[in-house]
Amino acid sequence: MTLEVLLFIIFATICAVSAVLMITRPNPVISALFLVLNFASLAGLYLILNAQFIAVAQVIVYAGAIMVFFLFVIMLLNPEKEKKFFEQKTKLRIFVIAIVALILIQIVYIISLSNPSGIITREVARSVETGTVENIGREMFTNYVLPFEAAGYLLLSATIGAMVLAKKKFE
Repeated sequence: MTLEVLLFIIFATICAVSAVLMITRPNPVISALFLVLNFASLAGLYLILNAQFIAVAQVIVYAGAIMVFFLFVIMLLNPEKEKKFFEQKTKLRIFVIAIVALILIQIVYIISLSNPSGIITREVARSVETGTVENIGREMFTNYVLPFEAAGYLLLSATIGAMVLAKKKFE
């Protein structure tokens, strides 16, 4: 067993266990922390797949910014209403459990029939090189500089618009 396979098993186990713990915890803040653990283990899986940029973006964007947003929303909302909703809907709970069981059976079936080869072709080697931060940065700032700048101005205008709308509400 190679180190890559061992790391994959470890990260996949952490990912699956943290996903189950995230769903089953009654406290939403604890669930959000298990979601952060899930995002970190996904970043590890991306690193194993030689997608360094996606791994870094996973940690910065999802585990950082999105989770702060989730925690603010959880703190502002009253999660007690959602608990009462699922306690009253037993048919919905059975339906959700059936869907989860069906998806789990499909995943086990696909994994049991997979037959990965150990041969690295030229296309696979080129795709590994494509996912590096250096290559993505070079492409973004040479061939795609105009769409990159347009996205930056679009985000800037959306931020200014949000501040203007928020200021009107406070006055």
